[in-house]
Amino acid sequence: MIEITETAATKIHSLMAKQGITEGGLRVGVKGGGCSGLSYTFSWEKVARLGDEVFEGPGGAKIFVDRKSYLFLKGTVLDYDTALLGKGFVFNNPNAKATCGCGSSFGA
Repeated sequence: MIEITETAATKIHSLMAKQGITEGGLRVGVKGGGCSGLSYTFSWEKVARLGDEVFEGPGGAKIFVDRKSYLFLKGTVLDYDTALLGKGFVFNNPNAKATCGCGSSFGA
């Protein structure tokens, strides 16, 4: 399971509205690269793809995760940092053995 905090859900809804997206959700994934070995990826999707794990948070905010990425993200809490210097989605990932200073990559 991946948990979506209230703050992250609010930001997902806000960004979708800003971009004129009325349905779907945020695709979250993992790819090779970054200073710690793996990087998080984001994109908007209107519908889940075959085989996706779909998680719903407060207010119906949805994230879609492919099976391969889910192996690295299982148990993660997706949050959103509203601080001036650190604005952005934050992954509290229990599978990360190491993370970089910017929080956008990790090692498993």
